[in-house]
Amino acid sequence: GLAGLRCDPDYLRGALGCLKVAQVILALIAFICIETIMECSPCEGLYFFEFVSCSAFVVTGVLLILFSLNLHMRIPQINWNLTDLVNTGLSTFFFFIASTVLAALNHQTGAEIAAVIFGFLATAVYAVNTFLAVQKWRVSVHQQSASDYIRARTESRDVDGRPEIQRLDT
Repeated sequence: GLAGLRCDPDYLRGALGCLKVAQVILALIAFICIETIMECSPCEGLYFFEFVSCSAFVVTGVLLILFSLNLHMRIPQINWNLTDLVNTGLSTFFFFIASTVLAALNHQTGAEIAAVIFGFLATAVYAVNTFLAVQKWRVSVHQQSASDYIRARTESRDVDGRPEIQRLDT
């Protein structure tokens, strides 16, 4: 269950936690800026930016909650390092595209300019997190392959030391 939930201050003080908090805040501000625009023509760029900023806010917010409360430890079947990497990578890409499109179709209103600025800031923060997530994922893959190798070596020694198994193999 959810009994014993505690906030992990070490995660929130660490680089990945601070980046997640910054991502949630920047995505929310970008979403608020884009929502204040009353008129647009063409509106497709605005709608795309709205979708990207809202989606990034929700998904990153959920991941922030999962990581800061250590709920991800209760679901070990999911590769959380890879999940975070995919989220940050896609968010970086889509925020960059959405911000670029919105900048190109900008009507020079204050809300649009602010949304573009916060979109590019969010892109930068997501890019830094993507870089760190790639490093973390590589380390976890390397550690997993090393532990698989050690486990395989240990199991092969166990088989060699048991003559009854050797007889069955021949």
